[in-house]
Amino acid sequence: MNSYRSTKTTVSFINYHFVFCPRYRRKLFQRQDVEEKFKSLVKDICSSLDIEVMAIECDKDHTHLFLNVLPNRSPADVMAKIKGITSRKLREEFSHLQHLPSLWTRSYFVSTAGHVSSETIKRYVEQQKTRG
Repeated sequence: MNSYRSTKTTVSFINYHFVFCPRYRRKLFQRQDVEEKFKSLVKDICSSLDIEVMAIECDKDHTHLFLNVLPNRSPADVMAKIKGITSRKLREEFSHLQHLPSLWTRSYFVSTAGHVSSETIKRYVEQQKTRG
């Protein structure tokens, strides 16, 4: 993971740290089955988009993703895909979410990270679950 990625025309090292919340800060991830399905969906989506999931963690009412992305994907594109697919699939699978018109807020936090801070951010994301 923490290495440069190459395509035919690019060499890149682009890491994004995303944080986003369910609408109305619903405590979506209090249920273990919802959290596990969300993480599984994100990994599947990222795999299909050639995005490396470096870390993923959920707190009760928000989630942190630390992703390594190729330069052909903007943060907005990544969020649109992840939020759109997870919203639809989670609402299909879990009856208590079916009445919701959408699962996520339109907003999100994104920050870039280079070599120096990547390990720090990865550790931070992984430690979110253990914090009080």
